[in-house]
Amino acid sequence: MNIRASALKLKDRAGKLLDWNRVRQSLDWKKLLDRYQPEILGLDIGSSAIKMVQLRKGSDGYTVTAAAITDIKDASEGESAQTDTDVTAAIRNCHQSAAATTSLAVCGLCGPEVAVRPFEFPQLLPDEIEGAVFLEASQVCPFSTDGSTVDWQTTPNGQDEVGGFLVAATNQLIQDKAETAKDAALNCVLMDVDGLALLNCLEMCRGSASGERTAVLNVGAKYTTLAVTGEKTLPFVRDISCGAQEIVEKIAAEHNISPKTVRSALFGDEKSQLAESEVTDSLGRACERLVAEVTDTLRYHGTQEKSAAVEKLLVCGGFALAKGFVEALGNQLSPAVELWNPFDKIRCQTTKSCEAIIHNNGPALAVAAGLAMRSI
Repeated sequence: MNIRASALKLKDRAGKLLDWNRVRQSLDWKKLLDRYQPEILGLDIGSSAIKMVQLRKGSDGYTVTAAAITDIKDASEGESAQTDTDVTAAIRNCHQSAAATTSLAVCGLCGPEVAVRPFEFPQLLPDEIEGAVFLEASQVCPFSTDGSTVDWQTTPNGQDEVGGFLVAATNQLIQDKAETAKDAALNCVLMDVDGLALLNCLEMCRGSASGERTAVLNVGAKYTTLAVTGEKTLPFVRDISCGAQEIVEKIAAEHNISPKTVRSALFGDEKSQLAESEVTDSLGRACERLVAEVTDTLRYHGTQEKSAAVEKLLVCGGFALAKGFVEALGNQLSPAVELWNPFDKIRCQTTKSCEAIIHNNGPALAVAAGLAMRSI
């Protein structure tokens, strides 16, 4: 199964999630993916920043044609909370800064209102699968599926069973994302799950033939997404409710300083009040809960898959660029931990400023790049 075929579509007349793009195994994948597709924007609307990537697909791979990152108004340090207007303004500014040439966007979903789960049923007739999937979703999703959209994709397993995975997301989350993009004058034509976008990006940039067990860890402000492709070709995705904000606040509390001062130290401000050694020591302690969550999740995944342990963990997201963060994870986790910049394998054909963005901030743009790889 190729996860690239699993983009969640929006129903134009209702603004709701419609269904997965189902493409059968018998199709010629190369012919399907190489035909002309309009350029689209991967739009990653985070809680602290907007990330945007525009890609062009050719016969020899992808080329970056636009990219940008724009911070959303900082709601810390006692300032007033972010508003929808702040997010909309940040998206508009990001689109303008990127000099993007399209308003067609693919938005990502993550957090407690999204679930990706595998399923396996006894052999069913085609018209029986939908009911079985919805019943399974109602039992395994951590939220009510009554006000949610559920979609799925099946994959042959060579047995008298029906296997695959389902994705569920609350209608409110879907509607909020679509309306936010619309308010910023963008047209959200598809929605995807952040974890699946990461796995697509990994497959396109690194290939899937090495056999090395690899996972991707995207560390955002509020949530961290862990994504693994299992040996059964089914994706495993978990959103962990721990991110940069919690880590920064723990360091700030330990040193009795402001989160803003901590961020300055972590991202290379030479005038920071914290010495590099203090940052390194505090960072390791502040990451302990995240490390525990990742360790437990990888152990659970290995048990469910009955497979070898993950050998390499590729770290991306905005906080992956924090001084000493990747090293702190590497000191506490069993897999080999590496910083991942997907743009090391993607050409850039745009301005010098855009080249600098993807060179210096590529790990922060991994989700946006995966979203931009969808076909419409």
